[in-house]
Amino acid sequence: MAALIAAGSVFFPGLFLLSKKSLKHTMGWSEGDASVVSTRLVSSVQAIMASSAGCIIASSCRDIMQDRHWLTDSYILFATPYFAYDIYAMFLCDWHKLQVKDHEEEEKGAIRSTRAAVVRYLRRELLMVLHHIFMVAFCFPASLLWRHGKGDYFQGLLFLAELSTPCVCLGKVLIQYRKQHTLLHKVNGGLMLLTFFGCRVLLFPYLYYAYSRYASIPLYSVPLVAPWQCNLGAALLWPLQLYWFALICRGALRLFITGRSKSTQTTFKDERCLKQNNGCGCHQEEGQTHRR
Repeated sequence: MAALIAAGSVFFPGLFLLSKKSLKHTMGWSEGDASVVSTRLVSSVQAIMASSAGCIIASSCRDIMQDRHWLTDSYILFATPYFAYDIYAMFLCDWHKLQVKDHEEEEKGAIRSTRAAVVRYLRRELLMVLHHIFMVAFCFPASLLWRHGKGDYFQGLLFLAELSTPCVCLGKVLIQYRKQHTLLHKVNGGLMLLTFFGCRVLLFPYLYYAYSRYASIPLYSVPLVAPWQCNLGAALLWPLQLYWFALICRGALRLFITGRSKSTQTTFKDERCLKQNNGCGCHQEEGQTHRR
């Protein structure tokens, strides 16, 4: 047990430091840019590992309550330190963004203290921080100790919730470098919507549905017989997934509306150009403006 926790405690911060150093050396990136991208990379690696473990576990369990797989407890122990690391890594990214903003406003005396940076970080990422704390303080003992060796199938399905994380991370990196209007961002956004909806929004209803079929009881009666830890975890985590999915949908809708608006403006300009008798006057005016 201690060896796996120690391995996770070394692996995730070590991968972050290695990635950051490599990006700074090979790409010539700044400390802030390298830190942000490295954080997304580590999150994606963890998500791929968790999803792979979940797929192996869920597909190997014939009896969804009694069958066991050695990978279940092993990955729980290995991945738990990731959530503690990620809280610090997210703060580091926010700190670098704050430093850039302070540098731009340095003449106004807007340099902020570390305490102010922590307050700003908690204000912006409070839900994510609470989610990570809950994963360590509650989900870790619930998954490792309180299950009494039962339900590896359900634990594997919970691992599959990480399937959407690489798309989320890639989307944030593309937005950071202002690539949100590229085809890659649109394709990634579509995959993010599908994976997030299928692996997070529908996950908790499916867990109850799967147990209702296994126990041959009505779906509405499952919360009455399920352990209180399961009901509490679902009651706290599912609304969070719904909230984040609503934010993703709102962002996708905003991007769609912005794209259509720009397309309409471009079409209007082209129509004006066609009406000019001596070449494209409006484009000439834009060129003159740029030259100025």
